[in-house]
Amino acid sequence: MERADPKIVFAHWRWEKDRDGLAWLTFDKQGESANTFSRQALEELGAALNAIRLDNPKGLVIRSAKDSFIAGADVNEFVRFKSPEEAMSFVKLGWDVFQELANLPFPATAMINGYCMGGGLELSLACKYRVALDDPKTRIAFPEVMLGIVPAWHGVQWLPKLIGPSEAFSLLLTGKTVDAKRARRMGLVDQAVPLRILENTARMVTLEDKGRRSLPFIQKLLLSFRSLFVSQAKKQVAKRARREHYPAPYAILELWRKHDGNPFLAADDPACSIEALFAHPTARNLMRIFFLQERLKSLGKGDFKARRVHVVGAGVMGGDIAAICAMRGLTVTLQDTTPERIAPAVKRAAELFKRRLRDARRERDALDRLVPDASGAGARNADVIIEAIFENLPAKRELFAKLEAMAKPDAVLATNTSSLKLADIATALKDPARLVGIHFFNPVPQLQLVEVIKGEKTREEFAAKAAAFVRQIDKLPLPVKDSPGFLVNRVLGPYMQNAFRMLDEGAKPETLDAAMEEFGMPMGPAELADTVGLDICLAAGKSLAKNLAPGAEVPQILENKVALGHLGKKTGQGIYRYEKGKAVKGQPDAYGKELIEALIEPYLHEARQVLKEGIVADADLIDAGLIFGTGFAPFRGGPLHYLEQRTKTA
Repeated sequence: MERADPKIVFAHWRWEKDRDGLAWLTFDKQGESANTFSRQALEELGAALNAIRLDNPKGLVIRSAKDSFIAGADVNEFVRFKSPEEAMSFVKLGWDVFQELANLPFPATAMINGYCMGGGLELSLACKYRVALDDPKTRIAFPEVMLGIVPAWHGVQWLPKLIGPSEAFSLLLTGKTVDAKRARRMGLVDQAVPLRILENTARMVTLEDKGRRSLPFIQKLLLSFRSLFVSQAKKQVAKRARREHYPAPYAILELWRKHDGNPFLAADDPACSIEALFAHPTARNLMRIFFLQERLKSLGKGDFKARRVHVVGAGVMGGDIAAICAMRGLTVTLQDTTPERIAPAVKRAAELFKRRLRDARRERDALDRLVPDASGAGARNADVIIEAIFENLPAKRELFAKLEAMAKPDAVLATNTSSLKLADIATALKDPARLVGIHFFNPVPQLQLVEVIKGEKTREEFAAKAAAFVRQIDKLPLPVKDSPGFLVNRVLGPYMQNAFRMLDEGAKPETLDAAMEEFGMPMGPAELADTVGLDICLAAGKSLAKNLAPGAEVPQILENKVALGHLGKKTGQGIYRYEKGKAVKGQPDAYGKELIEALIEPYLHEARQVLKEGIVADADLIDAGLIFGTGFAPFRGGPLHYLEQRTKTA
């Protein structure tokens, strides 16, 4: 049978048949760097599957022409929906097309490379087999819950049947990613292989068609006890997310329990209807955050690629910065006054690599890239030099004078200061235009935001290099003007000062934390202070008080704790006592809405002031910075967006 040239028929898909009788269907989203499912791409996929079925090959392999497989649905489609009916129409299109793929009379295999997210993972579940590239860049996930919605193209229906409810809901309810090896152990992919044999493995798996793996007995049993499983799962979800704030994880569980993951059977069920989720403000706000995150990523675009990084200061902050850089493939020299001061940082790095990389060879390679450097000689060859010593202006000036004399002329000289002005540090430099702020937040491995501070004399070239470096290590750069506290500490300062004042007046830390967690913060102010370090809070508080609120009193509880050496989580004792890294808390006192409003108001006020003073370019970037830098309640869409919505409903 003669068929038309698929390059003419389809804008986003092409297919061909090889000498073994296999059809190869390639997704290459036109005009885009990543594959995502738009309405047109789904319609074309349906047409391509129909043509391939008529051609009757021995099997089908679906692959990507991009660096990654499929990043999921095009989120731009979601924000264009004008009604619940439009949303359900898009859901129905994907549901039907993937069902056609699952119903093919010959085996289909998804050949996964790079990101396989959301709708991309659902497409792979529609295939009989999945073969994944064993590479650090291969990441597989269902991130829909992070957007306030559910995997509605059979994801909730098919995943538990493939890998069992326990593993399935660990992905569906969290949005967490797994690599190829982990996916192989879970049974999510059939093979995880290196690039050189990826295509051949996909071919052999499809042609051999040995059948799907059998689900372990205990997981089959859980499929039969859905109500019991769901009730236990809801208890775990409730520890992390309130139903009124984040309805999606609860809807995922109910959709599976009541309707076997079929969203069309749930149309009139308020507990899990797709229409209700799309209409909920949380979904709108979480999608807003998705686009804010994409905007932050775009601010780090550039040709600059660092190969070597030199970090001065092997404390918790400096050591973790060095570890993150090494984990991302950079060669890092870590300097401190003695080898003994560097050793704990290397030990922490090894623990981080073990948790994150989960591969002995990759752990070893990352550790090899992290080089202890008590002499500081690594500064001579570094592309980026980061100072992460204590907050002392004379010490920083002295250090930068030495670093400037050693560094390459085009190296980025960066300070990780949290409270000092760049202009004050730069007086030590012959060329102050080279100094830029690259301000990380504790804990460095967890927090995505990095403030990139441009001083009055900083040359644009170095600010751009700094932002590109931040993206290179998979963080989110936020350009900020040189001003006391920049954005995050500037806004957190009055918020924390207010909470400490309440503690001085006798409020229980558990009560303040519970109130802010009810508002939607990931942790309350007392636990946050312990996590950051009470000594750092005290130093930053004094500096900000001097610059922003002269005469402000230093909280007594903070001074007393630091004097006793109770510095927070890192010493096992702060405002709380810590056992195995977790705060030991008592019961909070009763509180009302008034306490929540009293606690958050200084935060909101300071965010408005930062916008008024032009410290950050616009309100959206302030919202992005405070969501990713302080964890401001994501379901509220950012503090300034929250204030705007609050005014509209008042």
